[in-house]
Amino acid sequence: MILRPGAFLQDRYEILEQIGSGGMSDVYKALCHKLNRPVAIKVLKEEFSSDSGFVSKFKMEAQAAARLSHPNIVNVYDVVDDGDLHYIVMELIEGITLKNYISKKGCLDSKEAIGIGISVAQGLAAAHEQGIIHRDIKPQNIIIARDGKVKVADFGIARAVSSQTMNATAVGSVHYISPEQARGGYSDVRSDIYSLGITMYEMVAGRVPFQGDNTVTVALAHLEDPITPPSFYNENIPVALENIILKSTEKKPEYRYKSMQEMIVDLRKALVNPDGDFVQAPPQVSDSQTVIIGKPELEQIRSGRRTQPEQPLNVSPIRRAEQSGERGNRPSADGKRVKRQEQEDEDISPRIEKLLTAAGVLVAVIIVAVLIFVFSRVGGLFRSGSPEETETSSEVSSEETLSDKQVRVPDVLGLAVEIAEQKLKDNGGLYMKISDYAFSETVDEGEVISQKPEEDEITDKYTAVFVVISKGPEQVAIDLTQLGLENMEGEAAKKFLEEKGLTVTLEQKESDTVAAGYVVSYSPTQAKEGETVILAASSGPALVNPVTVPTITGHTEEVAAEMLADVGLLAGAVTEEISETVVRGNVISQSVEAGKQVEAGTAVSFVISSGTTQQARYKYLASIEKSYSLQSIIGPGSGSTQLTLKVQLRQNVNGRDEVRELMGPVTMTGDQMLPVSFKNIEGAYGVTSGTVEIVNVETNEVINSYPVTFIPVPQS
Repeated sequence: MILRPGAFLQDRYEILEQIGSGGMSDVYKALCHKLNRPVAIKVLKEEFSSDSGFVSKFKMEAQAAARLSHPNIVNVYDVVDDGDLHYIVMELIEGITLKNYISKKGCLDSKEAIGIGISVAQGLAAAHEQGIIHRDIKPQNIIIARDGKVKVADFGIARAVSSQTMNATAVGSVHYISPEQARGGYSDVRSDIYSLGITMYEMVAGRVPFQGDNTVTVALAHLEDPITPPSFYNENIPVALENIILKSTEKKPEYRYKSMQEMIVDLRKALVNPDGDFVQAPPQVSDSQTVIIGKPELEQIRSGRRTQPEQPLNVSPIRRAEQSGERGNRPSADGKRVKRQEQEDEDISPRIEKLLTAAGVLVAVIIVAVLIFVFSRVGGLFRSGSPEETETSSEVSSEETLSDKQVRVPDVLGLAVEIAEQKLKDNGGLYMKISDYAFSETVDEGEVISQKPEEDEITDKYTAVFVVISKGPEQVAIDLTQLGLENMEGEAAKKFLEEKGLTVTLEQKESDTVAAGYVVSYSPTQAKEGETVILAASSGPALVNPVTVPTITGHTEEVAAEMLADVGLLAGAVTEEISETVVRGNVISQSVEAGKQVEAGTAVSFVISSGTTQQARYKYLASIEKSYSLQSIIGPGSGSTQLTLKVQLRQNVNGRDEVRELMGPVTMTGDQMLPVSFKNIEGAYGVTSGTVEIVNVETNEVINSYPVTFIPVPQS
């Protein structure tokens, strides 16, 4: 069922909005009124609520996940049954899923990918220690919070999937499931390692390794197809990170990392030593050299079982030994997949199969050895003993020492980057890594200057060849002394140099001889394209008595004048201007910018706000004509008593009292009359009432007050 905003669950959780939907559940943002905190509520969909077995497993696994407490795992607060409604209350993480993050960035930087991988692995390691396997690791279930923390979500739901609901989950997760999950076999912690490896593959390559028209095609690819190294799609992936990903995604669980802790150790090493060769390769079946057996012999040995197709060039180094023995479905000639001959495989005893295979290998080795011996003897009968033939014989002998795992490095010197890269790929799946760029007078820009390993050196297939790429001839430096910069203004000179490909930093410098604004000096005197030049423009003669101009904007005219006087500056011309943002009577702008050094005594002009357009049309005025006898508060003998008094206006403006002085402090004797006479008292705009108060300055006591009324008067 769909929950509407405003609905309450258990009179505690108020639904605020739906924030997500998956194959088995809908996710809502809610407010827990009991603890006054936001939460996420994952509600099981109706089609699964009727399966009592699934609901039971769902509850059991969710309760197990609730026991987990780790910084990289989304906390589960509660598991609730409310009639046909089954839901989990979880920690609400404000952020973005890793899937969306990858979509926005395309490919993640290797260090960022390693950091995310370590965080996810740490969370999964904590779960594995509690006997909980996630079984549905994918970028959609990994959340990156706004503070950068990485959290793994959806613990328990994947574990609760039954055979009746497998299809619903496979739709969203088939690109990340392990081979053992795809075939419906037993899965353990190494299944999570495989899924994390596929997730990291997507982080650095920008795509998943296996894609297809439907879920069955993708699942079969996990079972059968060799994985293309991620560096095929992103050449900037370090060797160490690629080897970690390839080891994590081995098809056989025993060839993967045994635990998340092992994977974390290698990931941390990859941060420090990205090009290190420390990832332990899968164990080899035999130390002897691999012998290639022809199709007829293999068919005879296996009694009719079909042969393996030719391996693609993009197979990783740590996978070669394992792939030579893999069996499973392969594409047929017309591109369609054929079903695995499971029944035929089951009819042959594994022990007999090994014996037959070993026997076939032994026979093939003997035949090859005899043929080599015979041809070498026959070739000796016709050998002339010339140096050329001796060299050719040596080359043939050298070629024979190459195993099926090795290749001779081709010459890529002088080739353009794209051509060199393709040539390496065509020769044993080698891939190119650019180690540096250098200037060259003989090699054109963008072509290979040097390579390591060098031409004809023997190396393993599918390994890196490091190259140095030419930047072309070294650029000629520009002589700035010939450009006449001294006759230019600073900004014009800056633009002129930038047009020549230089980076320019413009500074100010005092000068008694160069007019303000013009170039005083520059450094260096010669620069190449892309280098930085520092220009100094004259700020005029050095100041004798410099003072810093204060910030007077936002203050009233009286305060602004006082601030200028405090630092030894004068208030210049004061003008008014309508402003919709600055309060009436406050400074909008000043003629000399704040923070600038000027000579003491300099006049600074400023503009005062006359209020908004409406305020500029009217002002609110009031008048009062009163006098106050001081004898009323002093009594007899008041002539010998003195008081210091002031008169002020008090108004309530937008709920706040504002006081403005109408008459400054004045000292009077008790037998005098205090005049309270003001013809045009200007009040706050829009306020029609106020109070004129007589205040004892010494005690700040209001002695007497008179209410006044303000009326709007058009301004002339």
